[in-house]
Amino acid sequence: MTANTPQFEFVPAISEIAREAGALLMGYFHRRVKIEYKGDVDLVTEADRQSEALILSRIREQWPSHDVMGEEGSRIQTGSDYLWYIDPLDGTTNFAHGFPVFCVSIALEHKGTRVAGAVFDPTRDELFAAELGRGAYLNDNRITVSKIDNLGECLVATGFPSHKRHKNPNIFFYHQITLRTHGVRRAGSAALDLCSVAAGRVDGFWEFNLNPWDTAAGVLIAEEAGGRVSRFDGSSFQIDSRETLASNGLVHNALLAEFEAIFHGRGLEELPSPLEYAKGRAKL
Repeated sequence: MTANTPQFEFVPAISEIAREAGALLMGYFHRRVKIEYKGDVDLVTEADRQSEALILSRIREQWPSHDVMGEEGSRIQTGSDYLWYIDPLDGTTNFAHGFPVFCVSIALEHKGTRVAGAVFDPTRDELFAAELGRGAYLNDNRITVSKIDNLGECLVATGFPSHKRHKNPNIFFYHQITLRTHGVRRAGSAALDLCSVAAGRVDGFWEFNLNPWDTAAGVLIAEEAGGRVSRFDGSSFQIDSRETLASNGLVHNALLAEFEAIFHGRGLEELPSPLEYAKGRAKL
């Protein structure tokens, strides 16, 4: 930690665990591990399982009385005041295909309030971390959200589900928000997208149907960096909300207005017709 960094209570230990898990993931990443399926399209690899086992082991060593919720099935529920959210590999699809955008995400909740979290991107050696009320940091350097206040100048991010895509309306949101911003990016890791909001790399992010382990650390980091996180109607974000809208705060209301219009079908631009495009190509 640098001289101007607060004396964190949990971040040093969480960061060490996240880095260790990230090193494990990189070993598997370079070997291109075997892909398995949890459902029709949800991927899981040996790397996911081993990373979660490592993180769980480290938590049990240091905080044996704490409860745990992990993406790959780790559940310890004793009624403890402390609960850990573990995503041992956020961005599994990217990882499995050799696309270098994935991370380890770990967060700690105390009596229903998330108090500490870290997200480690091992391909870039970037560790995002925060504790409640103490700011957000990237590799020990304080980070803050962007200062852009015009939605038309914003770069924003989103994500799409790996399953039941045909039942998810996000393609319409993607289309409309693309037309009203400087652009939309889809990188494939919600935790890293939230950290990108925190670091000012993007000005907003939204996604449907995320799980608690996807958002627990990233939301805290974004908020501690000065950002705002809510549901799509502007109500308070909850860990089980299933709706996540994060921004630098300055364009949050503008994004909420766009979401309200889209949900009510107002001002929707038609998607371009591929048939009409094909007719035009034939004339070239």
